[in-house]
Amino acid sequence: MPNRLNIEALRSALTASGLNPAGLAKQLDVSREGVSKWLSGEAFPRPDKLLRLSSTVGLSFRDLVIADEVGAPRVAFRKMRGRSTTDAHIRHAQEMGRTLRSLVPYLPFNKLVTPPVLKAPTNEYGYLQAVSTSLRKSLGVSPSDPITFPHLVRRFGELQAVLIPVTWGKKDRHENATHIYLPDSRTTWIYLNLDVQAHDFLFWMAHELGHSLSPDLVADAAEDFADSFAAALLFPQERAGTAYADVFGKQPGTQVNLIKEWAERFAISPYCVYQEINAFARHVGRAEVKLGPVIHGATTNFNKRYLLVSEALFAGKKPKPEDLIRVASEAFETPFFEALARYLKESDKGPSFVQTVLDVSNIDAKGIHAELT
Repeated sequence: MPNRLNIEALRSALTASGLNPAGLAKQLDVSREGVSKWLSGEAFPRPDKLLRLSSTVGLSFRDLVIADEVGAPRVAFRKMRGRSTTDAHIRHAQEMGRTLRSLVPYLPFNKLVTPPVLKAPTNEYGYLQAVSTSLRKSLGVSPSDPITFPHLVRRFGELQAVLIPVTWGKKDRHENATHIYLPDSRTTWIYLNLDVQAHDFLFWMAHELGHSLSPDLVADAAEDFADSFAAALLFPQERAGTAYADVFGKQPGTQVNLIKEWAERFAISPYCVYQEINAFARHVGRAEVKLGPVIHGATTNFNKRYLLVSEALFAGKKPKPEDLIRVASEAFETPFFEALARYLKESDKGPSFVQTVLDVSNIDAKGIHAELT
């Protein structure tokens, strides 16, 4: 991995010197976009610009540049149809992961024991159903009942995974869910964007649980397993078989309506139900249900009927820092903000640390920093 900028140190130096990104760009004779890419970890300055940058902000090369590392943060994104993960996405999330290392000593977890994970995760249908059955049993949820947010929150806690609820806006990219695993401390950190519909949000939480249970999987193998795991957990074989019997052989319009009824009952998207119906059909050697693009349109319209999670939690308003912290700590049972508050007070770190670790605007970072300190 190439050298990278110490973004937190650079931001702090800019604040101390009274420079903003536009002023820095002017002094270094580079574009504002170029400076923005440096500050987000998407690009690294050329040698001549790096020398001038060091001089301008008053940082030594050792303080400004972080050399190659061992045990770099492992990053996983919730894949979105038609979107690809770029090196810039990875670098940016890894920078967040490096910042998270400072919070590890403040977590209330057992430092001696690692929670159990899956031995050899695979996408084989029988295996996924066995995992789903075992997990549902441990949560006290029968195959006939839906998995709920509290069920998943409880399991994340047992796995010592740190949930980080954020309001990143209604985005159509990776920011809907970001999973960071730190190999050196064996800690898992999961950013969950609350600005999404509840049915999608439940699936993303289950998807991230799949990642937490399979930390050794990487890249596409990790994403594919997490997707398959989430679908099997939320709509298991027993329900998929019954739904298949309901749907198969009906007219397309009736099929869609029946699938939406199942989706409503299990608080998941119609497309998830559709996928699991056909996964069941393939497993038992039956003909699949063919709805083509119709199911995608039905899923989009179905989701529009529901509020965003953030709208439900914060009465449709942008949450104040104290409300975000309170709801995140209570509803998601996360130790994140308590750990962040303790670190900020003991280290005397400023809003730039909050901005990096939460990937929020400078204004939001200042508000959260003030509330925590």
